Amino acid sequence: MSSFVEIRDLKVEATTDSGRRVEIIKGVSLDVAEGEIVALIGESGSGKTTIALTLMGHTRAGCRISGGSVSVGGKNMVALSEKQRAKVRGTEVAYVPQSAAAAFNPATSIMDQVIEVTRIHQLMSPEEARARAVELFRALSLPNPETIGSRYPHQVSGGQLQRLAAAMALIGDPTLVIFDEPTTALDVTTQIEVLRAFKSVMKKGGIAGVYVSHDIAVVAQIADRIVVLKGGEVQETGTTKEILNNAKHPYTRELLAAFEPKSRGMEGAVARATAPLLKIEDLVAGYGQRQADGLPLVRAVEHVSLTVEKGRNLGIIGESGCGKSTLARTIAGILPAAVGKIVFDGTELNRSARERSRDQLREMQIVFQYADTALNPAKSVEDILARPLVFYHRMDRQAQNARIDQLLDMVRLPRNLRHRRPGELSGGQKQRVNFARALAADPKLILCDEITSALDTVVAAAVIDLLKELQRELGLSYIFISHDLSVVEAICDEIVVMYGGRKVEEITPSTVKTPTHPYSQLLFSSVPTLDPAWLDGLQQDPELVRAYCRQ
Repeated sequence: MSSFVEIRDLKVEATTDSGRRVEIIKGVSLDVAEGEIVALIGESGSGKTTIALTLMGHTRAGCRISGGSVSVGGKNMVALSEKQRAKVRGTEVAYVPQSAAAAFNPATSIMDQVIEVTRIHQLMSPEEARARAVELFRALSLPNPETIGSRYPHQVSGGQLQRLAAAMALIGDPTLVIFDEPTTALDVTTQIEVLRAFKSVMKKGGIAGVYVSHDIAVVAQIADRIVVLKGGEVQETGTTKEILNNAKHPYTRELLAAFEPKSRGMEGAVARATAPLLKIEDLVAGYGQRQADGLPLVRAVEHVSLTVEKGRNLGIIGESGCGKSTLARTIAGILPAAVGKIVFDGTELNRSARERSRDQLREMQIVFQYADTALNPAKSVEDILARPLVFYHRMDRQAQNARIDQLLDMVRLPRNLRHRRPGELSGGQKQRVNFARALAADPKLILCDEITSALDTVVAAAVIDLLKELQRELGLSYIFISHDLSVVEAICDEIVVMYGGRKVEEITPSTVKTPTHPYSQLLFSSVPTLDPAWLDGLQQDPELVRAYCRQ
């Protein structure tokens, strides 16, 4: 196969806070053949997204291409003018972002956004564009392909929105698609469906792909070749089987080793306390107008009860839309419960955060899934961390500065990042700032909503170790919402499985390999392995299990 993408001796420079220029991509060369999918893997800050963006002739703010060439289909993306690059983007090269939620305009219908590129480039009539969009919706296994385009982004699940982002990228019939961590925010069953859809569309269309990811098990299912990056340099490259079965570079072997799950088990569990830190009873919550029975029109949490003991951690797992994030928001009082009781540290809390005391708010913090939308893009890291210090602790400027340094140290971020804004940070760095903001309040309980989903395997393992260390030092408890079952196993003492707003099973890490409920069995069998044939050989039918759960 001929090379469709050719990157030769690529160098990219970034400007530091002091104005000094630093080389962050150091002479990278790689090729992508027509119809081939090449994965770029490596830890946060390794340069994988920066390299992928240069395929569109784009760099992040404060960066510039300082050397080398980037050729796509014979066009040198570095040499093209901005007007020429604009003609290429969306038609020859397309991009699927990590956070589809941040990529879609909440005020515009899905269909209008998906077909926008056809209007901008005058590729086809509006009627033809809508028909093509429906074809893509069907090819990507989206429900109700004829009508889903009339919805708005908030009216579809995370997995559906990610596939719709792929449809937006594919509608211009590009010859190269860049996937930037497109499944990190998805639960395992949804991830399987999305990966199958991506792989099918790409292979049938003979489309070349560059797949950026930190999840080596996901990469194993979709990539033909793998390029391993660290510190802006290529460490190793080879076919997927070569990398997985015969990795030569120590860093590649480190990535593979980090993938191996580390179960917390009963050995790592903290001794049970005499009284629970948190107890919720018969909680019902949802959205829409209250009905005659006082319950909301759409119920996302249905009569859920659970307990979190002091110094222990509870995991909540389930597919997109099962109610786990809504449950966390209800416990935090962001979404007031319609029915039920929330008892925290011996005191029954008001269902609404607006009616809770400042200390009650301080002692229970929530870290949201999407750091892109949780952090104010106009504020610096310093300003973001200073706000809870002032609100909860009334700290003066001198005390704030000292505490901000401590918080950055705690989440393993360099202190010199304090003056940067979120847009100048990597996805993993933004999520760590998100967590540092929660720690600034000195809480007793932290509700963690998919906080490792944006982190590479090595960094995620380090964050889990950090959370354990902070738990020992500060006596914290966590409610850990995640689609990454290995993360939940590594940190949680009990695990609640949810489906359709209900708790279907509660298990411990010691029984995690032998769940009894069919839906729990589906979840744990859906965790990708390092076998490249795993996805194609998977025989399970998620819809049959979901139908059973709905009975």
